Amino acid sequence: MSKNSRTAAAVVERENADEKTEDDVVTEDAATGDAATENPAIDKAVPGKDRGRIGLLAAVLVAVLAIVVAGVLGWKWNQADAVDDASAAALDAARQYAVVLTSVSADDLDANFEAVLDGATGNFKDMYAQSSEQLRQLLVDNQATAEGVVIEAGIKSATTSKVEVLLFVDQTVTNAVTPEPRLDRSRVVMTMELVDGRWLASDVVLP
Repeated sequence: MSKNSRTAAAVVERENADEKTEDDVVTEDAATGDAATENPAIDKAVPGKDRGRIGLLAAVLVAVLAIVVAGVLGWKWNQADAVDDASAAALDAARQYAVVLTSVSADDLDANFEAVLDGATGNFKDMYAQSSEQLRQLLVDNQATAEGVVIEAGIKSATTSKVEVLLFVDQTVTNAVTPEPRLDRSRVVMTMELVDGRWLASDVVLP
């Protein structure tokens, strides 16, 4: 082989080696890039944390909402129970007081007036106390007696401290002029208020 031929072969061999090196570099870079792109640890690290935070926040919000709703419903149920209890107690007191108020005997007026005033409060108590002497004289002069019976009663409106009761009362009345018993039927609206643990009549109206 001539010197020129050997020189040409060396040049070609060197160029092939250089091309191979560049190809290898490109291939390695591509492989490295693919590996980085396909690595789930890199791709999912940040989005996964975000999803975790969002999920935790949603769970906390749901829990807080559930507690609030349960608290509101519990308060409403407690209020409803309290009003029901107040209504029942006030209704019972009103029925008893209606009998006291519509039952009277000229032979025992002091006890009757005392019972009426004991079950009253507010303006109604003041009004009854002011008119008691006039009423006493009227009952004595006519030798009047009366006996009341509650036929029916129900709640018109109610809160935990104030209850309006509608009562239907039959009152049997006798006096010196008409000794035969006479039946009077009345509809009574009685307002009961809770005072120091007792249900007292603050207003009595015959509509």
